[in-house]
Amino acid sequence: MRRFPVVRTCLGASVLIGALTAAAPASAPLVALSRIEPGLYQLKEVGSSAPPKSLCIANAAVLIQLEHPDANCSRFVIDDTPDSATVHYTCPGSGHGRTVVKIATPRSFDLETQGIVNRAPFDIDMQGRRVGDCDPRKAALR
Repeated sequence: MRRFPVVRTCLGASVLIGALTAAAPASAPLVALSRIEPGLYQLKEVGSSAPPKSLCIANAAVLIQLEHPDANCSRFVIDDTPDSATVHYTCPGSGHGRTVVKIATPRSFDLETQGIVNRAPFDIDMQGRRVGDCDPRKAALR
């Protein structure tokens, strides 16, 4: 009857590996964001009369930290489905945020992000629409 301790050990190892795998998705590509087609996007703030901003998206992960673009942040994936991703991130010394991206089509999305940047709060709701191609090396917000 020594099979049970072996099974229990294997099961314990599987649970540990599962726990480690569950912690890993913060650096793994998000399913929802992988659906966004690379290209030039216009980001229009909902309810604002300001002109839209342009963003060249080579990797849609840039959308998670729009207010902390160059910060080295840790991320915690709250939800990731084919249609939506929710991520909380913390940037030591710069602040933190929570971003929700809802995919309408591979060329359009809604984004809600809020948090603290440089000791000031932000709360932004915007829509992104692909408007063409761009040079992926120029992925800066304009």
